[in-house]
Amino acid sequence: MKVVLLKDVKNMGRAHTVHEVSDGYALNHLIPSKLAVLATDTSKKQAETRVQQVIDRKELDTKLIEQRLSALAEGSISIIKKANEQGHLYDAVDAKEIADATDLPVDAIHLEKPIKELGSFDIPVAVGEAFGKISISIEAE
Repeated sequence: MKVVLLKDVKNMGRAHTVHEVSDGYALNHLIPSKLAVLATDTSKKQAETRVQQVIDRKELDTKLIEQRLSALAEGSISIIKKANEQGHLYDAVDAKEIADATDLPVDAIHLEKPIKELGSFDIPVAVGEAFGKISISIEAE
C-alpha cells in the first residue's frame, strides 16, 4: 500500500514523501496515528506542493540571513552587561544572546564557549554555504 507521510517517521522517511508499506502497518499504525494518508493523486499533488513550499521558504530564509550577515560584517554590535572591576562578566554572553542582538538564528552562530569578559570579539557565523564573522563588543553597564 502506498502512503504519503504527514510527519517524519523514524527509519522510514521524511514528511510529504510517498512510501510503499505493508497494508497492516499502514492501516493499524500510520493512518490511525495521523502519520500518513493513503497515496491518492490529490494527496501526492499536495505533498509535492508542500515540499516545494518548504524548499522555497528555506531559500528565502537563507537569502535574508545572508543579507543580514553581510550587513553585520561591516559594523560591530554592542552588548551591555554587568561586570566587576577586573572586567569579568557576572552573566556570560552565549550564542542565544548574540543571536537576539544580531537577528540571526542561534544555530548559525558558532561560539565555542560563552564569553565571560569585556572586550571585542570576532564570532564565526555559518548559514547554509555562507560563512563569515561578525564583530561584537561587550561593554560594562
